[in-house]
Amino acid sequence: MRVALAAPVRTLPRGGGLAYEPKFDGHRLVVVRTLTEVVLQARSGRIVTAAFPDLAAAALQLPARTTLDGEVVVWHAGRTDFALVQRRAAATATKAAVLARSLPASYAAFDVLMLAGLDLRSRPYERRRALLVDLLLPLGPPLQPVPMTTDPDLAATWYETLPASGIEGLVVKRLDQAYPAGRRGWQKLRHTDTADAAAVGWTGPARRPASLVLVLPGDDTPVVSSPLSPALRAEVAEAAGAVAGVGAGDAGGTVTAIGLGEVPYRVFDPPLMVEVRHTTARHPPPEVLRIRLDR
Repeated sequence: MRVALAAPVRTLPRGGGLAYEPKFDGHRLVVVRTLTEVVLQARSGRIVTAAFPDLAAAALQLPARTTLDGEVVVWHAGRTDFALVQRRAAATATKAAVLARSLPASYAAFDVLMLAGLDLRSRPYERRRALLVDLLLPLGPPLQPVPMTTDPDLAATWYETLPASGIEGLVVKRLDQAYPAGRRGWQKLRHTDTADAAAVGWTGPARRPASLVLVLPGDDTPVVSSPLSPALRAEVAEAAGAVAGVGAGDAGGTVTAIGLGEVPYRVFDPPLMVEVRHTTARHPPPEVLRIRLDR
C-alpha cells in the first residue's frame, strides 16, 4: 500500500476548502483488516504486525476488508513520546507482548482507504473523513480519528499550543481531494526545520558511536554530524545491531569533520534513517534528533 505524503510549507495555508489536522509524532502505520486477520504495514512497506499486538487485536473489530492510514503513538506523562514508539517498533515478538501492557500504543487514524471491500481512495477527503469518524467513534481507543478543523484560526491555535502534548505541527488537505497515494499531495507545517537523512556510517567505537556520517537530501557528499548525545549514542548502537547486514561495521574510509579534519568511520549496512536539524549542508554540522526506525 503506497501511502500519501506531504510537502513542507513555511506558513499556514489559508483559503476555502481546506482541512487541518494535528501532525502526531509517531510512526506511520497502515492497518489492513483482511477477511481473517489484521496486517500492520509501516511507511517503508515493512510488515510490523508482531511489534504492535495490542493494535492488531483492536483492529479485529473493524469490518473485514477495511484499510486505515494513520500514525501509531505512545502516550506518556500527558504527551506522545517518540522514543517509546521507537522502542515498541524495535521489539521482538516476545518483548512486544510485554511492552503492549506497559507501554500501550494508540492509533491516530487520519484516513480510511477501504471500507468493507469498497475502495474509497478516489472519493473526496471530506467524504472519507465522515466515513472514518462514523467507523471509529463507536469503537473508541486505541483506534481513534485525529481531530480535524476547517477553521484556519483554530488550526493556528493548535499549532501554537499543542506542541506541549507532543504534536509536531499540522497537515493540510483539500476537502475535495482524492487520496494521493505515493505523492506529496498534502502539505505539512512543522515547528522545526528538519529533514530525514541516511546515516551511512559512524565515527568512534561501535558500542558508543561519537557521531554519524550522513548523506543529506540533495547532497551526495557524506558529512559528519555534531556529536551525539549520550542517549542517542546508546540508541544508535542498539539500532545498528538490530539492522546490521553482511557489510555492517566494515571500514568506510575517511570523511571530513569540521574542526577535526579527516576521521575514519565504519559503515552501516543497510543505512539508518535519521531525522536531522540543519541550516546548510555543512555549517554548522547537522544535529541528529532521532533515529527513524519507521523508514
